[in-house]
Amino acid sequence: MTDSLTARLQTPRRTALGAILGGISLTSALGATVGLTLVTNAHAQGAYPNKPIRMIVPLAAGSAVDNAARILAQRMSINMGQSVVVENIPGASGIIGADRVAKAAPDGYTLGGFNDSVITMVPNLNPNTPYNTLKDFSFISLVATIDFGLAVTPSAPYKNAAELFAAARAAPGKLNYASGGNGSPQHVGMAMLVAHTGVNMTHVPYKGATQAAQDVAAGQVPVTLQGLATVAGLVRGGKLRLVGVPMKARHPQFPEVPTLAEQGIPGFEYNTWFGMTAPAGTPHEIIARLNSEVVKALADPEVKSKYESLGLASRGTSPEELMAITRDQLARYARVVKEANIKAD
Repeated sequence: MTDSLTARLQTPRRTALGAILGGISLTSALGATVGLTLVTNAHAQGAYPNKPIRMIVPLAAGSAVDNAARILAQRMSINMGQSVVVENIPGASGIIGADRVAKAAPDGYTLGGFNDSVITMVPNLNPNTPYNTLKDFSFISLVATIDFGLAVTPSAPYKNAAELFAAARAAPGKLNYASGGNGSPQHVGMAMLVAHTGVNMTHVPYKGATQAAQDVAAGQVPVTLQGLATVAGLVRGGKLRLVGVPMKARHPQFPEVPTLAEQGIPGFEYNTWFGMTAPAGTPHEIIARLNSEVVKALADPEVKSKYESLGLASRGTSPEELMAITRDQLARYARVVKEANIKAD
């Protein structure tokens, strides 16, 4: 999928340099040679990367994107021989961390590990978003797609999605759902599902998907639509119960959980994605190097296996493909927000 990278040989310059040196004094030639050596050494010393790389994830630790970012960062660190450190900067539905990336020096040492919400959903919900997605970021690669599941408190009376939406239909506005914040993937996805089923449910935003999932597990809120990478451990530990997946087919990690379509809710499928970005203006050669490293890391069998166990599908694209996906989704969510009347509460 990714563009192949080729190096250009500069052999004609050596011939030209020899001709020039042939016409000047030995002292001058030696001086020129020393100067060229110093420049070459300086360039080698500044080869990228020569210090740790920071990947800002604008979401709380333990979220689907955070889990995916840490697996990727670990493999990239090994492959590159330089640390790639994940830093969580949550808040304002990801705006704070994303804006930090947008305003960072474009030198390849500050990257963004973004879910699609931060750069395609939030700008459509919040007209005061301080960054312009297509102008303020350089795109590196799509990393993974994130499958979702509808989860409820184990003690809830709803044994499946059909029962859940029947209860919501019988008591309009009285059934709450939790999300990771206004404009988060959980908020937008559930708002779309609520509109799709024609019921009325009340949104309860949290400061991160992990906190929302934990409160549903504790019974504070009865239901949430979450990335499986966030809730897989809670589900396997019996602290949450999956009642449906918004997919074409059952998820291989949870084959016992029926799709929404199997439960009389056809026509609704939902997942999100995680991509890597850098500040706009980051040199092309650095973007190319990072793209190559991301694609290489995602091809590693261990990374693929870890992603699959979390409900993630590893990807790997060219920068141009990620930009096209982002542009298309910005336009798509502009329509969705309007048609489903999704509000930033």
